[in-house]
Amino acid sequence: MIRVITYGTFDLFHEGHYRLLQRAKQLGDYLIVGVTTEEYDQTRGKLNVVDSLMTRIENIRKTGFADEIIIEESQGQKFRDIKKYQIDIFTVGSDWTGQFDYLNDYCKVVYLDRTKNISSTMLRAQNKRIQRIGIIGSGRIAERFIPEAKLVSGISAQGVFNPHIESAARFASKWEIDYYKSIEEFYSAVDAVYIATPHETHYEYIKSALEHGKHVLCEKPMVLQRAQAEELFSYAKERKLILFEGIKTAYCPGFTRLLGIACSGMIGNIRNVEACFTKLEKSDTRELTDIKYGGSFTELGSYCMLPIIKILGDNFTEVRFDTINGDNGLDLFTKVSFSYPNGLGTVTCGLGVKSEGRLLIAGTEGYIVAEAPWWKTTYFEIHYENPNAVEKYSERFLGDGLRYEIGDFLSMINGSNKSEFKLTRSESVIFADVMERFLSENRS
Repeated sequence: MIRVITYGTFDLFHEGHYRLLQRAKQLGDYLIVGVTTEEYDQTRGKLNVVDSLMTRIENIRKTGFADEIIIEESQGQKFRDIKKYQIDIFTVGSDWTGQFDYLNDYCKVVYLDRTKNISSTMLRAQNKRIQRIGIIGSGRIAERFIPEAKLVSGISAQGVFNPHIESAARFASKWEIDYYKSIEEFYSAVDAVYIATPHETHYEYIKSALEHGKHVLCEKPMVLQRAQAEELFSYAKERKLILFEGIKTAYCPGFTRLLGIACSGMIGNIRNVEACFTKLEKSDTRELTDIKYGGSFTELGSYCMLPIIKILGDNFTEVRFDTINGDNGLDLFTKVSFSYPNGLGTVTCGLGVKSEGRLLIAGTEGYIVAEAPWWKTTYFEIHYENPNAVEKYSERFLGDGLRYEIGDFLSMINGSNKSEFKLTRSESVIFADVMERFLSENRS
């Protein structure tokens, strides 16, 4: 008897799950299916699981493919189960290719081709509880999206569009999704859109997606003009669609906790916020060759403005830009100074100059410091006048962090407004306003 085992969350059970179990059963004579608990899913970074464990087990039982169903509760259990149940074949979907090769020492590992998309028929039967998301763009940022999206229950990466067809085809082949030569065909296949294209194209793609009735998650900076941001948010609200700016820091648990503590009065009245983010880019990258829209501030400024605007607000009385520009005129290093009636904010961004990147929040009774990479907030400290009185806080930040913004995007699509405070529409408008001022001064 050939004994086969597979594992999964199996949330919002759909035909992709059904086909995987069907093919797993065909590999042998006896199929064991491991279903993960909510607690284990949380530890491995799976977000937004909807169905209860019992519902997920019952859905698997109904297929008739599983000879035995077990519960996966902890890291390392797969190895123990392989030994315990004398497994011959371990199998999972091909989106995990390579990640379980270490189990080849104990049994045969088989990666099954994933179902490329989710049919609209099943989605209608489930009241569209799974959102089919399409990706516009197939560059570096888009590459990070799919492995993060698969860890958010209720999202299915459906396909990709890029007017450069060869790039879209390569991307689709790598991630086992569809690619579309026509943007109209693309829109007809998806419920929501993730935009990961150059900054200057965001406005037109957002407007087009909204016109086609699609929810939109757009990479930062969402747009580069205040009027464009106001127009698009107004249009989305009018059509009852979600328009969401993807500054991942805003949605990560550690940053949310940091803001809560900063604004709790623990360090008194906040008078100064300094945020620095620098990295050294290769000279031939888009960020350092796009003469009109490249440079350090358009690339990194959204991250650094985030804590300043969240904490000190949008009632600044003055904003000043100081830059060090390269030979082609692009800013390699930028400082942006915000003046408030009772406070100061300083943004420091660099692509050609490296500096100590940290977030410092100074108050009348103490200060908070988060060292680099604070934009992936995992650890911060509160310091007081007494140097021995230091309070330390830590939070998990899993993967590239995109899963947190994808999870909140999905929650808002599904009618929850609990995440809206993390990055409000008015804050996104302010970011666009400052970007517009910067480009007006620095590109003239």
